[in-house]
Amino acid sequence: MSKACFDCPVNRTDCGRPDCIPLNGVPRPVAVVNRMFPGPSIQICAHDILEVKVTNSLKSYSEGTAIHWHGPHQFGTPYMDGTAMTSQCPIPIGASFTYRFPAETYGTHWWHAHAGMQRADGVFGALVVRQPDPREQHRKLYDRDLPEHVVLLHDWLDRVTLDKFAAHHHDNGSNKPESVLVNGKGRRAAFTDPATNETVFTEREVFRVQQGLRYRFRTISNAITNCALKVSVDGHNLTIIASDGSPVEPVEADFYIIYGGERFDFVLDANATVGNYWMRVKGLADCKFVQDLAVVRYVGAPDTDPTEDEKIDRQGVFVNPFNQEASETAIAIPQLNATEPDDGTSVAQADVIHYLGMDFYKVNNYHFHEPVNYPIEDVSRTHHLYSPQLNHLSFAFPPSPPLTQSRDIPAGEFCTPESMAAAKDCVREYCECTHTIEVKLGQVVELVLIDEGVTFDASHPMHIHGHSFRVVALEKLNTSTSVQEVMDLDKAGNITRKLSRAPLKDTVIVPDGGFTAVRFVANNPGWWLFHCHLEFHVEIGMSVLIRVGSEEDLPPKPKDFPSCGSWSPHGVEEDIATPVPCGGAVYLTPAKALLTLYLLLIIFLLN
Repeated sequence: MSKACFDCPVNRTDCGRPDCIPLNGVPRPVAVVNRMFPGPSIQICAHDILEVKVTNSLKSYSEGTAIHWHGPHQFGTPYMDGTAMTSQCPIPIGASFTYRFPAETYGTHWWHAHAGMQRADGVFGALVVRQPDPREQHRKLYDRDLPEHVVLLHDWLDRVTLDKFAAHHHDNGSNKPESVLVNGKGRRAAFTDPATNETVFTEREVFRVQQGLRYRFRTISNAITNCALKVSVDGHNLTIIASDGSPVEPVEADFYIIYGGERFDFVLDANATVGNYWMRVKGLADCKFVQDLAVVRYVGAPDTDPTEDEKIDRQGVFVNPFNQEASETAIAIPQLNATEPDDGTSVAQADVIHYLGMDFYKVNNYHFHEPVNYPIEDVSRTHHLYSPQLNHLSFAFPPSPPLTQSRDIPAGEFCTPESMAAAKDCVREYCECTHTIEVKLGQVVELVLIDEGVTFDASHPMHIHGHSFRVVALEKLNTSTSVQEVMDLDKAGNITRKLSRAPLKDTVIVPDGGFTAVRFVANNPGWWLFHCHLEFHVEIGMSVLIRVGSEEDLPPKPKDFPSCGSWSPHGVEEDIATPVPCGGAVYLTPAKALLTLYLLLIIFLLN
């Protein structure tokens, strides 16, 4: 903790001082918005105009930023999506950018940085768009929907994310988180009160309820690693009523599992004895050794922690299983029923189907395995860096945002698996480009996502910008599978699609060794990123751009919208007409000066 915290947590009052961010007691740098962690919780009404001015003060990071509004479709306002190098240029240090758009996508959403790894270090917060009570489908199921019952979950590292990323990708460092935070709070480091010699800890989050009332809780996962989180509340069942902002028929469960980028709304009936109850957030997969707790505290209960064992693992009926088949107790996402009317996705056959295979592939990714000096086959297995790819392609952002500057981008930057196959065998060689899927405006698009599951037992939460999709199928086939196997199953009619009342989401898990099929109507013209929401995976290319419609279909670009891109001189002789003085007595001709500059850049980059 910083000096802003004075004697926190020995003096608990100090923990609430302005600018004090205790977290779990482990000192480390953080990136914050308005000196808050998580950042400001934005809670507005449907159809409000949201205007947010973002000023980049990340001087320690020395990089640009952008704020993505995760959930809102930005229909008619694609320039406000907040994706660096897709919908806008990064906001430079010291500069500002004002986002302005109508809140037309209601429900539980959030905002976060979409540049570098800033989201992982603290640049995120809630965005809740509420409808008037008469339009809220489940309003009769709860008595209170309070701003303080938004629950932001976050796997947390003991050091800056980029440090951990570098240690894992360039050496053999761990990529696992050390802890979990609930609304930025947790317990990891122990402190000693010098007056009493007692051990004290930072505070946990507390959610207050009154006996006899029913409360709507809104949970959001900002998980950055392969960290599924199991959420339960002792002594209470949870009634799931929405996911990713879209309502579903109520489902009562003992717990649910939430993945990075997802949201779940549940109703908690405060019908238990007045007391304190653990809200348990237990990690799975790469988080299996970490958990943290919050407290659900009834009015009239003492200001103390619950007495139940902190290590109890709740069992029973649950929603959103991790890498297992659906069963009587494991309710998979397609088993949820949307309450929104069916749309164009309910047709028997989609207009276009794209099969997207994903896994960690053993190729010489030259960012981490220089093919001549330390290829992947020559280093120890503990130093292997497998590349998470879609259809054997790693995504690279173009030199300018395609939404606003598509004409400035060389055509050769964009690619498809077919165009790359003409030049390289991407199954065996590392391939990197601006992977793009083009669809016509109004088409019903189906994406069949296949996690081949050969390398690691992981699950990728896939998030789409600009749309919500219907989850029409999800199945774990085996410990591993292949794109061809799933295509053969489909051709033989052995994939059953849910075409009526399929749940609407914008983020969905793909089971390891299985597939997930989603559908959406491409009715929102723009360039929309579709990517894994695990920070380390999207950072090294587990993405694809979906272009909906053509340039003519786009709404007008805002006046004076920022631009950026590559630049090169027309010619050294034209731009530098006279010899360049260096150190008074030494002169370089333009050609030698340029050569010297290139050499200096090479030396700098290699060191």
